[in-house]
Amino acid sequence: MEGILAVIVGILFAAGIYLMLSRNLLRFLFGLTLLSNAANLSIFTVGRLTAGSPPLIPLGAYKPAGEAANALPQALVLTAIVIGFGLFAFSLVLAIRAYASLGTLQTGDMRTAEPEEDEDPYV
Repeated sequence: MEGILAVIVGILFAAGIYLMLSRNLLRFLFGLTLLSNAANLSIFTVGRLTAGSPPLIPLGAYKPAGEAANALPQALVLTAIVIGFGLFAFSLVLAIRAYASLGTLQTGDMRTAEPEEDEDPYV
C-alpha cells in the first residue's frame, strides 16, 4: 500500500511543479495546492498505515491495549490541511485583486512596479 501511495505522491508533486512553472497565476495557485496535498499525503504515509484501533488508552493503563494507530501524523496532516486552506484562500483573494487591478493573470504582463524598457531607472 505504501508503494502505491509513494507513486501517487510523486505524481502529485510532478503535477504541482508543472503547474507552478506555468506563467498563469491561477495555475500557480492550483499547483501550490497540489504540492500541499502531496506533502500531506507524504507525511501521512511516513506515519505507517495501520488498520489498528484508535489510539485510546483504557482507564488505569499506561499504553493502548493492542495495536493502535499513530496519532501524530494524523494531527500534523490535519493542521497542515487547515493552514493550506487558509493560504489558498488568501492567495486566491490576492489573485482576484490582481486581476481586477491589472486585467490579466499572466505573470509576464504584471509589471506595473517595474520601470519601462525605454526609460533609465537611474535618472
